Amino acid sequence: MPFPLGAAYALVALGFVLVLNATTAVNFAHGESVVAGGFTAVALTFFLPPDLRIPGLILLPGVVVVTAVLGLAIGALAYLPIRNRPPVSVFVTTIAVGMIVANGLNATFGAAPRTAPPLIGVGTIDLIGVSISRQSLVIIATACVLIGGLAIVLQRTQLGRQFRACSQDPEMARAIGIRLTRITLLSFALGTAFAGAAGLLLAHQFFISPADGAPLILKAYIAVVIGGWGSLRGAALGALLIAVFEVGVAAISSQPLAEGLLYVIVLVVLFLRPQGLLGEPQQVRA
Repeated sequence: MPFPLGAAYALVALGFVLVLNATTAVNFAHGESVVAGGFTAVALTFFLPPDLRIPGLILLPGVVVVTAVLGLAIGALAYLPIRNRPPVSVFVTTIAVGMIVANGLNATFGAAPRTAPPLIGVGTIDLIGVSISRQSLVIIATACVLIGGLAIVLQRTQLGRQFRACSQDPEMARAIGIRLTRITLLSFALGTAFAGAAGLLLAHQFFISPADGAPLILKAYIAVVIGGWGSLRGAALGALLIAVFEVGVAAISSQPLAEGLLYVIVLVVLFLRPQGLLGEPQQVRA
């Protein structure tokens, strides 16, 4: 079923776009932030009695807080000190942070894939004659709640208006009194928290390992390219399309073929519609 995977990919892609819109820089540690979220859930279970089965949803607030702090650290250490330097500097520093996180997790937990507790039990539910796992339904529902909450914040609150102002015209936003540094750090915290939540959603049904960061950041990047650079709605749509394509092709052929054809599709999109499916007007960000 591609929709749970697409829901998790959507959270990854939205977190990626939040930082991109606020800074115009690519956070290459974003994939490792997803992995950090999954391993945070694994680590939290170590502090629980072995016979106590805590649903993964109970761990979600802790995962979000830990990864939000990680996002603040990435923004404060890998972006703010060099934000006025060439973009390649940010690429290098965020890649370095990602490597630090990945190797730290590898040294702590080992290289083998790990699994977190299920979000809310196991088993299946019959809907309209179709048997669907509880885990899949809860992954989709959790992602929808988080995405809906983000939409409300961005569209209905003063903080959301400040986010949009900074993404559309940073100099004008500074001129009217918006604190760009504060918004930048909040974007890193929120974007990384979304990545961490995605890590928790992936860590039971799909497993997760310290080496998964690179493939995940590529999936986020591809989702943005397909959906439309800088568009939150486009990123979510692109993530869902990636999951549907991967699961569909892998079901009739193989996962390596699905991965290869996915990059072919990216090239086709770049040639035929470089602005993406939901391409935005110049200087306008969703």
